[in-house]
Amino acid sequence: MSEHNHLQNKQRPKLWHCYTSRSLRALWALEEMSIDYELETLPFPPRMFAREFLELNSLGTVPYFVDGDTHMTESSAIGLYLVERYQRYDFGLKADHPEYGDYLNWLFHSDATLTFPQTLVLRYSQLEPPERRQPQVVEDYYKWFLARLKRLNSHIVGREFLCDERFTVADIAVVFALYLGDGLGLSQFYEPQVLDYYQRMSARPAFQKVEPIGKEQSLFSPTPYPFENVPNLFS
Repeated sequence: MSEHNHLQNKQRPKLWHCYTSRSLRALWALEEMSIDYELETLPFPPRMFAREFLELNSLGTVPYFVDGDTHMTESSAIGLYLVERYQRYDFGLKADHPEYGDYLNWLFHSDATLTFPQTLVLRYSQLEPPERRQPQVVEDYYKWFLARLKRLNSHIVGREFLCDERFTVADIAVVFALYLGDGLGLSQFYEPQVLDYYQRMSARPAFQKVEPIGKEQSLFSPTPYPFENVPNLFS
């Protein structure tokens, strides 16, 4: 019996998930790796619409992931954990691989650099009450996100995947950021090679299977922002 199958038989990890949220990264990774998991879907944001969830996760955020004594809240870290804990190096790189540093960089870049500005756009264009919305913040951080795509714009030219010419959890992490941008109406500004990469990765069967999960109970999902009201977007 392989190590990862032994671990799957020993314990069944559980993920708490909201439709269109960063927990999609973890859910997609679990599905790609064919790891048997338990899933609980919540309305977004759960700290408002599922107050009992705060008893499990004091942050009130998703993903929330439990695997035995391991409790995790960071979406990109969960993908890395699954590779290492379940020995699924068919979806990740080992430390002695020449592209290991690049692989890690994309995993952390996906959230710290790409998803971060989008969360501010989402909050101040849609999540806050109308009187607290801030168009200047929305404009500034749309620009931030598009500018931070520059590394991906150049890196993905001539590549099918981010690292080692194969699909890894780094692709999952970065493609989620592109997916969120698409929901906000930003994919119209993606460069052709990035749009092609996003469309190819999001066409994978595992993504297509898990992306709609939780939609029926979702009280919110991102909607495109009216760019005609944001002057000089690229000035």
